[in-house]
Amino acid sequence: MIAKYCRESRVIRTNRVFQNDVNSHNTLFGGRIMSDIDQIASISALRHCRTDCVTVSTDSVDFLSPIKTTDAVCYEAYVTWTNSSSMEIFVKVIAENLKSGERKIAVTAFLTFIALDENKRPVRVPEVIPKTEEERMLNGTAPERARIRKDRKEKSKALSKFYTIAAPVVDPILS
Repeated sequence: MIAKYCRESRVIRTNRVFQNDVNSHNTLFGGRIMSDIDQIASISALRHCRTDCVTVSTDSVDFLSPIKTTDAVCYEAYVTWTNSSSMEIFVKVIAENLKSGERKIAVTAFLTFIALDENKRPVRVPEVIPKTEEERMLNGTAPERARIRKDRKEKSKALSKFYTIAAPVVDPILS
């Protein structure tokens, strides 16, 4: 399987922020940002593997700076690292004040996708070749993030044994 450059999976999308996109603080609604991050990351994953794939985890979504209605919001995603059938996708969200031109990193996120064959079984993906300083740094630090992901998943599985799955019962006194 031929390795691919990070840039081959790069996806860029820019949107205006309108009044119906904001929360009660007049900043871009976090749930909207998270949905957009997953969408753009899925395109990046598909560009890299050219087969079906699914989100396995959203490792982190860090809100660093608010995005306002005076801003455009630019989403940029690309595959930073791969392991047999999984891909780590980095998404950065840049807010640009449309009047001043000032740009700032507003949100960063790491997601993991798994490539699937026609039988919905994991399938091998191409390795990734980083070229830019940012790509090399993210690729070099990815194995540590993968280890943390694996540990977190194991802890989540252990905790899930204590979660109730019974249908909730409404207390007639409280309702």
